[in-house]
Amino acid sequence: MSRTALITGGTRGIGAAISIAFKEAGYKVAANYSSNHEAAKQFHKKTGIAAYSWDVADFKECAAGVAEVEKDLGGHIEILVNNAGITRDGMMHKMELEAWEAVIRTNLDSCFNMSRAVLGGMRNGRFGRIISISSINALAGQIGQTNYSAAKAGILGFTKALARECAAKGITVNAIAPGYIDTEMVRAVSEKRLKEIIAQIPVGRLGRPEEIAHSALFLASADAAFITGETLSVNGGQHME
Repeated sequence: MSRTALITGGTRGIGAAISIAFKEAGYKVAANYSSNHEAAKQFHKKTGIAAYSWDVADFKECAAGVAEVEKDLGGHIEILVNNAGITRDGMMHKMELEAWEAVIRTNLDSCFNMSRAVLGGMRNGRFGRIISISSINALAGQIGQTNYSAAKAGILGFTKALARECAAKGITVNAIAPGYIDTEMVRAVSEKRLKEIIAQIPVGRLGRPEEIAHSALFLASADAAFITGETLSVNGGQHME
């Protein structure tokens, strides 16, 4: 029987690649998204993956969304990928409170909201995989991204603590810290800035969304059952610890 996976922010960019990779590997997949209904419609039409809209920053919406997915797909969610995230960049001395709160709520609070909603089923089934997408900027920091870097760094502490809580129940909890990946968000920067970014990456290119997807697929697999509380950096050598 195939396992059930839920990917937040799963209809675009890295999230879409993760959703597709899990489906191709034989999982039953649900992809969450926020408000871009047209993109979600096209994603579903192209892939056949069911897409569900709710705000991952809202605790009650997450609980209701998880319940709907579990009802539709049958059984509890066994793999959760916390991928949803936003940016509201700006220098700290000019940053508005709304920009800070929006990023923390969507990027970090969502990991609590979603994990809390699925943990009961995982604990009862004595199996689970929680994989949260962090960032190279959680490790290295980035000018103009105090909110984003703080949220993504928070994911790493969240991952380690939850991993300790869940290990005895057959649940692993890990994070992936991507570097600069070839997505709409990265391609939106100026050509000059893009060249500067690539020049900092030892392998000499942007990462591919599929490379993050394959990393998530590995962490969800039986081969990774002895890995928990860890952060897998996928950044082409741009930041090494």
